Amino acid sequence: MEHFIGAFKKFADFTGRARRTEFWMYILFYFIFYIALAVVDGILGTFALTGIFSLVMLIPSLSISARRLHDTGRSGWWQLLCLIPLIGAIVLIIFYAQDSVEDNEYGGNPKAFAAA
Repeated sequence: MEHFIGAFKKFADFTGRARRTEFWMYILFYFIFYIALAVVDGILGTFALTGIFSLVMLIPSLSISARRLHDTGRSGWWQLLCLIPLIGAIVLIIFYAQDSVEDNEYGGNPKAFAAA
């Protein structure tokens, strides 16, 4: 949960890097909350809660995705690949799953800072 809150605190920070753990824990909690809200929406017969949640989480999701791509040595603009049906999502998942690269133009290796 700390990764989700930490990502939400840096919701508009598109600079720096995000480790795999931070990114995937954010995604996990995002889906847990989304499914819980979808169930509540289904019971109420509306889709307002999931829609509002998705809009609120749009910018934090884009920023953590950009920081995760920075960690793999890519620009945040690679997120535009999701506009390509199916293939774009698969390529992005592969990029997100790759290991951190050493120091790059987006900052130092976060694994090195965590180990120290």
